[in-house]
Amino acid sequence: MDRPLTAGAAAEGGRPVVHRAGATPPAPGNPVSMSLDQAAYLELLARGAAAEAYDRPVLLARAHGADAESLAAVEHAKQLALRVRAELEGRRRREAELSALFETAHDLAGLRDLDAVLRAIVQRARSLLGTEVAYLSLNDPVAGDTYMRVTEGSVSARFQQLRLGMGEGLGGLVAQTARPYVTDSYFGDARFEHTGPIDAAVRDEGLVAILGVPLTLGSQVIGVLFAADRRARVFEREQVALLASFAAHAAVAIDTANLLAETRSALSELERAHAIIQEHSGVIERASEVHDRLTELVLRGGGVDDVAAALSEVLDGTVEFTEHGPQLTAADGRAGRHGDDWVAEVSAGGEVFGALVLRGHPDLDPVDQRTLERAAMVTSLLLLARRSAHDAEQRVRGELLDDLLDAPDRDPRLLRERAARLRADLDLPHVVLAGRIDGHPDTGSAAGPESAARESADRQRLWSAASHLAATRSGLAAARDGGTVLLLPLGPDDTPASLARQTARQLAGTLRESVTVGASSPVASPAGDPAPISGAYEQARRCLDALRLLGRSGQGAAAEDLGFLGLLLADPGDIDGFVHRTIGEVVAYDRRRGTDLVGTLDAYFASGMSPARTKDDLHVHVNTVAQRLERIGRLLGPDWQTPARALEIQLALRLYGMSSAVAHRE
Repeated sequence: MDRPLTAGAAAEGGRPVVHRAGATPPAPGNPVSMSLDQAAYLELLARGAAAEAYDRPVLLARAHGADAESLAAVEHAKQLALRVRAELEGRRRREAELSALFETAHDLAGLRDLDAVLRAIVQRARSLLGTEVAYLSLNDPVAGDTYMRVTEGSVSARFQQLRLGMGEGLGGLVAQTARPYVTDSYFGDARFEHTGPIDAAVRDEGLVAILGVPLTLGSQVIGVLFAADRRARVFEREQVALLASFAAHAAVAIDTANLLAETRSALSELERAHAIIQEHSGVIERASEVHDRLTELVLRGGGVDDVAAALSEVLDGTVEFTEHGPQLTAADGRAGRHGDDWVAEVSAGGEVFGALVLRGHPDLDPVDQRTLERAAMVTSLLLLARRSAHDAEQRVRGELLDDLLDAPDRDPRLLRERAARLRADLDLPHVVLAGRIDGHPDTGSAAGPESAARESADRQRLWSAASHLAATRSGLAAARDGGTVLLLPLGPDDTPASLARQTARQLAGTLRESVTVGASSPVASPAGDPAPISGAYEQARRCLDALRLLGRSGQGAAAEDLGFLGLLLADPGDIDGFVHRTIGEVVAYDRRRGTDLVGTLDAYFASGMSPARTKDDLHVHVNTVAQRLERIGRLLGPDWQTPARALEIQLALRLYGMSSAVAHRE
């Protein structure tokens, strides 16, 4: 008969596991002998029972009256089983984490959609950490904050659209410091800067415990990955490390996606560039041919006509150079349309030489436009080279004209010889013309050095343009008295007036500034009798002054255009005596008293002899005008307002104004 049994550990199903009375319990950990309680715990481990199930064998052993030694053995087996269970759970968890990380890496290797990869990372982080919510935010370098990019488990629209300033809330602090932060109770944690919008969104989502880790590329933080619960919990160090691993993968995914996007964009740009190159390769070759031909023309000393001929052949049209072509709306060196033609301005240093005109070509592609512009530039270089070659000749022309003006006693034979070398015939009738840029004084300006330098440069440009014009017409030109003087032969169809108008128009077109030109009466033979040249120049200057006084600046005219005033200019006679006899008393009164009765007279006649309009022009009271007119009447006599006397007085006023301007100039 068996001896009595003592209670031991419990087996599955509540059946007691016992040892025989007096038997020695097997040593813990003995690989050979194994007690029934150890087998029970192995059974629990094998089927993955919950942790509370491991208390049942101990409770059953106590219930069956097991002795202390047996209970200690069962308790020891329990602790060993729980340790093994925890180790197995840890291994399974690490296996799941490694599997998730491997799957994430696999997703990155086949990255096609950045949003899909980021969603997968957030979903796996939520699943492995066992949180209710997981989300990812990215930094916005333009706005200087961070914004929600992907959320998983979120139910609040306000939370999903949340933006956090740097340093605000837990996420803002992570983004600013590049360090992980965790809180088991967000609203009770004073480490974070709580703001109304952030707290409202977190409260709306119901979050309590939050873990955030930075997404970094090198030393730069690009965002934050979060795991959060709607209840208080403690995140273990292993969970922080796991979320950091997912954040590293997310950063790689973002960087890879950005690099792929940049690569695709670069490839797309290269494809477009290649298509453009392929499309225009033939045109570019033609442009290169044009460049070579134009270079050859310059090197072998070709002229403007050669450039036009070569361009006509390349552009399959008719190209002409004109000195007075259509003006472009923008003087920026670009070709522009003018009706059905294309025009490229030929200019250098602000001076316009003319234009290249492509006739009857309403449509012109950009490369051909550039070809026309380049040809215009080559043409300007050729013209500048030709001008440089003629500079010496122009100076000689100026010296010859200076001698005609300043030394009328020169030997006519020597003058003819010098003129012949310049292809000028001084035995033909000539006209002397005086020109000046509108608005410039006759002599150096009293203004600052910058203004004086600008006026000097303008006078140099005027002389250069006048010299070029004189050379094309077999004439002479020189710089003089703050302007220019030209001696041009008078053609069979020319008059001094038409020659003055033509010269003013041509100089203004070249300089792009208003130029006033006065012309003298014809000089029969400058070489035969040089003396009249000096007088003709003075006549031209007086005509120029008269045009400016009459408000006709920018025009060209001769004395014959100015009527009775022109006759006085052509043969001045006793102009000073006429002025003195007509308005001398008024002039003398002004000088003695410091008044301006002459100005009042001028304003009175300019206003149609109306005292009311005169007082408006002079900005004085009408009684003042009446008093001044009464004084003028006493000085000039009672009949000074009759038509005949009024005409003489107005003429005298004009002559007096002109003579005053001339005196000021001299």
